[in-house]
Amino acid sequence: MTRSTLGHRLLAVAIALAAVLAAPVAWAQTRGLLQVSVEGAAANPVPIAVTDFVGDATGVQLSQVIAADLERSGLFRPIDRGAFIERIADPARTPRFQDWRAINADALVVGSVTQQGGRLRVEFRLWDVAAGSQLTGRAYFAEGANWRRIAHIIADEIFKRITGEDGFFDTRVVYVAETGPGNARVKKLAIMDQDGANHRFLTDGRSLVLTPRFSPTLQEVVYMSYAQGAPRVYLMNVDSARQELLGNFPNMTFAPRFSPDGNRVVMSLASDGNSDIYAMDVRSRSINRLTNHPAIDTSPSYAPDGGRIVFTSDRGGSQQIYVMSSGGGEGQRISFGQGRYSTPVWSPRGDYIAFTKQEGGSFSIGIMRPNGDGERILASSYLDEGPTWAPNGRYLMFFRQAPNAGGRAGAVRLQMVDTTGRVLRPVPTPTDASDPAWSPLIPQ
Repeated sequence: MTRSTLGHRLLAVAIALAAVLAAPVAWAQTRGLLQVSVEGAAANPVPIAVTDFVGDATGVQLSQVIAADLERSGLFRPIDRGAFIERIADPARTPRFQDWRAINADALVVGSVTQQGGRLRVEFRLWDVAAGSQLTGRAYFAEGANWRRIAHIIADEIFKRITGEDGFFDTRVVYVAETGPGNARVKKLAIMDQDGANHRFLTDGRSLVLTPRFSPTLQEVVYMSYAQGAPRVYLMNVDSARQELLGNFPNMTFAPRFSPDGNRVVMSLASDGNSDIYAMDVRSRSINRLTNHPAIDTSPSYAPDGGRIVFTSDRGGSQQIYVMSSGGGEGQRISFGQGRYSTPVWSPRGDYIAFTKQEGGSFSIGIMRPNGDGERILASSYLDEGPTWAPNGRYLMFFRQAPNAGGRAGAVRLQMVDTTGRVLRPVPTPTDASDPAWSPLIPQ
């Protein structure tokens, strides 16, 4: 399979960017005063009024998606539209700020949607209500079917302008969709927007699939499949659903993950009851052994600069987290808490490593610094497992299995949590769901 460039095929979208996304619209922009810290907003969400965008019927839906995105972050509290005093008819006019102060709005979003040449033109403005000034304003063109992506892009703009950090709304999630009884589980690869919209299946369920992970370009997914009767690592083009065997190794391969530059895939290979970590060059298919130890080494994940790898090993007597050079070596143990650690994954910001921890009959999602300091549990239940980072490094997604009425394993669903542990949200999927992988921001 030829590795194609991202191009417009990636998401089959036709968002026109020429002199639109990169450049603000023609109206003047005044730098306002409203800006909050992520930590502070997690405890006290910013009250924000998101009005219905005027001009086209799509505007109401678009504004609803923006408000839902912001609310889901836990940092914003959209004000009920029934409380609005001013009805925005012309978003180009300065709003009556006293009306928005009266309902305790700190920020105001207005906008319009019009049809131009068969495409949508979407404009929005973000206002600082207390200062009475405009924070930002932009315009976008898109095919009508892609209005939802424009809503996510606008929500990212608002998030960044107020918090100072990149958003995470214009992203996708690939995961394993599960159906059927426990002894005959059907597992398919599925992909969707981060809010559960635009859902589709990538495989038909005839072969068991596990641990999908995005390439840095979003063009491909690397994953495990039992398509040939034994676990093998495959690459799939997410547009065409065409797949190819990455390496026909004689023994079990599992836990594949791309390097930050997309040129390598790191994975575990098992032989004679033992597993070590290997890295494969995606183009040449040459393979390099990174660990050589009688213990079980698995679940490797690159640091964002590609210079180090975090993994788990039981070489110390129990399953713990280690960090080594991306070129291999013995590694340094960084976890020393009670319990067993697994599925470590490095934050895109490089500041934390997320992990699954099993202790005292429960499973938890936690984070620690790359040197092992500051271990913190963010979520814990009957079974919380498999963390994956949002591209801004402030949120994680994982899967949670709740016990049923008989105390046995029940439904498996995706959850999202922030790094403070205060924000915990379900992620909607049409079936049971496990092994999520969060994409980078979609290129504009």
